[in-house]
Amino acid sequence: MKNRLLASAAAVVLVAGAAQAQDLLFPVGEGDFHWDSFNEFDAAYDLAGETLTVFGPWRGEDQVLVENMLAYFAAATGATTVYSSSESYEQQIVIDLEGGSPANISVLPQPGLIANLASQGFVTPLPEGTAEWMNDNYAAGSSWVKLGSYAGPDGADQFYAFPYKADVKSLVWYSPENFEDAGYEIPQTMEELIALSDQIVADGGTPWCIGLGSGGATGWPATDWVEDVLLRTAAPEVYDGWVDHSIPFSDPQIINAINTMGSFLRNDAYVAGGAGAVATTDFRDSPKGLFTSPPQCYMHRQASFIPAFFPEGTVVGEDADFFYFPAFAGQDLGRPVLGAGTLVFITKDSPAAQAFIAWLQTPIAHEVWMAQKGFLTPHNGVNTALFADPTLGKMNEILLNATTFRFDGSDLMPAAVGAGSFWTGMVDYAGGKSAEEVAAAIDASWPM
Repeated sequence: MKNRLLASAAAVVLVAGAAQAQDLLFPVGEGDFHWDSFNEFDAAYDLAGETLTVFGPWRGEDQVLVENMLAYFAAATGATTVYSSSESYEQQIVIDLEGGSPANISVLPQPGLIANLASQGFVTPLPEGTAEWMNDNYAAGSSWVKLGSYAGPDGADQFYAFPYKADVKSLVWYSPENFEDAGYEIPQTMEELIALSDQIVADGGTPWCIGLGSGGATGWPATDWVEDVLLRTAAPEVYDGWVDHSIPFSDPQIINAINTMGSFLRNDAYVAGGAGAVATTDFRDSPKGLFTSPPQCYMHRQASFIPAFFPEGTVVGEDADFFYFPAFAGQDLGRPVLGAGTLVFITKDSPAAQAFIAWLQTPIAHEVWMAQKGFLTPHNGVNTALFADPTLGKMNEILLNATTFRFDGSDLMPAAVGAGSFWTGMVDYAGGKSAEEVAAAIDASWPM
């Protein structure tokens, strides 16, 4: 549910082979792209006569964006590149693998599913040296290597999935005009964020709009809160242990994260409508309080997709803006970022598939999509001035400044928990149950 909001109807196919320079969206050699990386790749690979099949989640408008990127791979290598997708792409990838007819390259936003496929021998480890490259060339590189590393059929960990195209969740949205009118500054630490919240209350305002309502998925916004807070109150290893349940929900560190979240959403003075309204307010409606006059709230913590639910005509960067959900200065945990994204992996090995993984390491493979829209990358070798959307460029700064990145934790947990008892537990907590009581119930629901 959560990450489908961050991603983009019927199957689509692109044949991008033998693309000429004039067919490319940005002519080779023009603009401030890293054309040297394109030319070096062009000189290194000759795949004329070969076909690369790619199956992924991007459809509709996103299909056009990925096709524009794939055209450069085709132009450089001479390979025919075929991209396809499906409304039920997660299930289709599994069906194709089990039927023996997968694409060369598959793309998913679910690391847990990829890990399961790797354990069954359906995924080819990435070329030797890819993990080392990512460690050196992605911001918080070791975090991204960890995200794409899983146990194979023999139980040994290998690097199987290349993270490409990221999303950021550690964002706080606000109205610049409201902040300016009240004389408020952007907080740089969690201590300052709490102090700002208290100041807003003292000034007669309400600092936060929070809503957990989402139909059958009610409660999921609170899971993001807990994940973000945990990364700011405990080491990343604690987050990892929590996700795989080697550290239970009832652990004091997890209880502390839940209660720290509770200091925001269970505080009547902090939340528009009072704490009792949190569970029943739809998450899509909750940010609208930023734009009323006078404002019903001053801040809203939510991922990068939330402007889709702002009032019609709202201009991000003018009427609304965001800042990084800050870390505690007193915790010395760096600048953690919670997010999501897609991972690329080899499901039918071939020279073209191996070459495509090398292609994703080039700055140009990222810059072509950056210069369109809807793309973030932790690749620290790209020219960030190429972002067509200044808002995305600002979000990308958060990625590039991250010292730790972690994927949405509930999406990595078993579905019965991450899309079940964790959601309902957060609703129960918002309704007044203790963190200990809620944690015990979630632990008890974990599949054996």
